[in-house]
Amino acid sequence: MKFLNIQKQYKQIKKEIDSAVVRVLSSGVFIGGKETEKCEKEIAKLCNAKYAIGLNSGTDALFLSLKGLDVGLGDEVITSPFTFIATAEAIANAGARPVFADIDPVTFNINPKKIEEKITRKTKAIIPVHLFGQMADMDEIMKIAKKYKLFVVEDAAQAIGAEYKGKIAGSIGDCGCFSFFPTKNLGACGDGGIVVTNNEKLAGKIKLLRNHGSSPNEKYLNLVLGMNSRLDAIQAVIIRVKLKYLKNWNKKRIENAQYYNKELAKIEEIITPKVNSEKVHIFNQYTIRVSQGARERLIKHLSVHNVSVMIYYYLPLHLQPAFRYLGYKKDDFPEAEKAAKEVLSLSVYPELSKEDQNYIVKKIKEFYGK
Repeated sequence: MKFLNIQKQYKQIKKEIDSAVVRVLSSGVFIGGKETEKCEKEIAKLCNAKYAIGLNSGTDALFLSLKGLDVGLGDEVITSPFTFIATAEAIANAGARPVFADIDPVTFNINPKKIEEKITRKTKAIIPVHLFGQMADMDEIMKIAKKYKLFVVEDAAQAIGAEYKGKIAGSIGDCGCFSFFPTKNLGACGDGGIVVTNNEKLAGKIKLLRNHGSSPNEKYLNLVLGMNSRLDAIQAVIIRVKLKYLKNWNKKRIENAQYYNKELAKIEEIITPKVNSEKVHIFNQYTIRVSQGARERLIKHLSVHNVSVMIYYYLPLHLQPAFRYLGYKKDDFPEAEKAAKEVLSLSVYPELSKEDQNYIVKKIKEFYGK
């Protein structure tokens, strides 16, 4: 049983996807164009933002947001050590130094109480990661940012449609960054990403940077050094088709997660995800915690019974070889390190059948002798 079955989703909306792709192919406009502009407007509307800038990937969304905010050499950006490498990679590639703050063991998100102690005169921004589909505690983060005059870039790659006190992911900070990687709740058929913001100046800078710094008014006039990070029209039109279904897909993920919570809560050796009542968790991943000694044995047991699971993430960023130059060491961020040894993600995608979900639960219960 696959951890994620992308083909199931495609088969359900095949006619719409195929028709949309043919429309783009027939138009001859493959990069940018009306389809991409419509996609940007629709995502901006979803996020209650004035502007949305389609890009090559979620990674570029982070990178160009930092560049657009003039974050660079000599600056520091605080983020979580428990996330995909793209978050801190974007900071480093912008020329700044990633500074980590430990996580909340319940939500896996950056712990606001750990942020302030990391702030120095070099700190320029905070990147909270809305991990697994549940938003970070943005009120506290924004208070800190206001106090120290810092930018806030929301890494909402896993959280499109998630909410915090009625506010949509990506709409609270200076900008919000999303990924359309195929495994996301709203996934393209390839790479893609987008930045949303209410800051007209920032939106303009990112638009400039995504297209080689080229003047929008005069061809081959390059105003600044940029890069090639444009959203392909085919990916944009696929996103537009899928966007109509996002709300229902997220709802189905929530229902699947609630079923897991109900069944797995009976197993005392498992800690199920906790959802803050003021948040809407859209479960890009359904992640449980199991005891360190049992995780590998549980994975092996499930594998024998054809159940695929994933570990997000088995090694925190401060212990990754790529970030050795930062000088962090083991035990610097105990909550992130503990989580890395205990987390286990189960299939939660909206097309997951009740039969398959029952089977997954059954095999987990078997392992624990329940």
